[in-house]
Amino acid sequence: MSSNAARPEPSNLQAREETAAARWKILARHINGGQTLVGLAEESGIALRTLQRWKNAYANNGIAGLLPAAPVSRESKIHPKLVAFIECSALQTPVQSIARIYRDSLIAAEKNSWPTISYSSVRSIVQNLDPSLRTLALQGPVAYRDKYELVWRHRAEDPNSVWQADHTELDILILDANQKPARPWLTVILDDYSRAVCGYMVFLGAPSAIFTALALRDAIWPKHDQAWPMCGIPDRLYVDHGTDFTSLHLAQTAKDLHFEIVYSAVARPQGRGKIERIFGTLNTELLPTLPGHLIRGQQSSPPKLTLKEFDSKIRSFITNTYHQRTHPETKVTPATAWLNQGWLPRLPESIDALNLLLLTVAKPRMVHRDGVHFQGLRYISPLLAAYVREQVVIRYDPRDISEIRVFHRDSFICKAVDPEHESSTVTLKDIQAARNARKRELRNQINLKLSFGSPAQTNPEAERALLTSTLPLARKKLRTYQEGS
Repeated sequence: MSSNAARPEPSNLQAREETAAARWKILARHINGGQTLVGLAEESGIALRTLQRWKNAYANNGIAGLLPAAPVSRESKIHPKLVAFIECSALQTPVQSIARIYRDSLIAAEKNSWPTISYSSVRSIVQNLDPSLRTLALQGPVAYRDKYELVWRHRAEDPNSVWQADHTELDILILDANQKPARPWLTVILDDYSRAVCGYMVFLGAPSAIFTALALRDAIWPKHDQAWPMCGIPDRLYVDHGTDFTSLHLAQTAKDLHFEIVYSAVARPQGRGKIERIFGTLNTELLPTLPGHLIRGQQSSPPKLTLKEFDSKIRSFITNTYHQRTHPETKVTPATAWLNQGWLPRLPESIDALNLLLLTVAKPRMVHRDGVHFQGLRYISPLLAAYVREQVVIRYDPRDISEIRVFHRDSFICKAVDPEHESSTVTLKDIQAARNARKRELRNQINLKLSFGSPAQTNPEAERALLTSTLPLARKKLRTYQEGS
């Protein structure tokens, strides 16, 4: 009470009267009770000079003398139009400095015979503008939205109702197949309701549809590890506009597995904050403990882990650490939230059916007399004899195209193989590398021929190389047999 009585004077009359009554209640202990001002100052915590001033005011004017002084209204001497001019200048682009606005205001005041204004007054007018108003005017609606607009934080109602998927390049170097340092990528499938990681894929090279499919396969099919129960088909998959997420392959897979793909708004990172958080958790908690960790792009230690070893580190962190600790937003562990007192997730009929949908790419082809042609290879099967000159759809695994699956009018016909690679695994990258190598070989032969034919640039070594170069083998003709009568 004593500290409130000594506060600066309020402007409201009722409040001023209440302050005067509080002052009198303190001062009465001296006037009516005989307490000394020194003792009253020590007891009340009010300065002795303040109590002496109150006593003199009471002696002259009674309790009315204890009223705080009424505030003096001060009208601004700055012309309203000059204030509007300064505010307008502060909201224009490109952004003007306060010194520039001050000089322009002096010119405007002199031109319109307004009272001049000081630099500090101009700065005060600019700084008193609403920050959200300046952000919208100077930085645009996107900056205003990210800084001031209300955000609705949505959470799915049940496990597997909404999954989020995204990629990130991790801040670590590992060893590739050639024992060279490489920076891995990570694709994560996150359950929106529980924040549990349903599946992931760590890989080298740029993100692609096949890596997304492998992550989805890991998320949908039950794991062998009982500590990782997350599985099933989601109702909706929330992704960004990456080419692998907008591919026809993923759209067809969603149709066959009966889930909906929902795309986030373009240039709106707020909608992907949950999955970005798990990326941040891995980058800040797991990766600093591993060799090859990158700090601001610089490696802190030499890389030692292979892709398989790094994959096991991530899996162990997810199952043993992340899923078992309480999430700060859900207030339960992700594993407990996903189990949700028991429920049955939707699952595909079999792992083979899931592999057929996720890990194979569909392409239309024609059945020729010698089989199905694809990527420079020829696939044959006795069951294709009834479909010569018919349009079919083939499905292939980009990781191994030595075998394809052939469909006719959505019905499975057979598996067709390439006889030349029947006992080996041939990837699509192997075929592309072979094509590029063949092109380089032909380019070298062209350059040799050109140098050999140019009289001004005769090179004996080039001539010998051209004469001794191995010519490409002639392609074997298809052997046909005349049917017996």
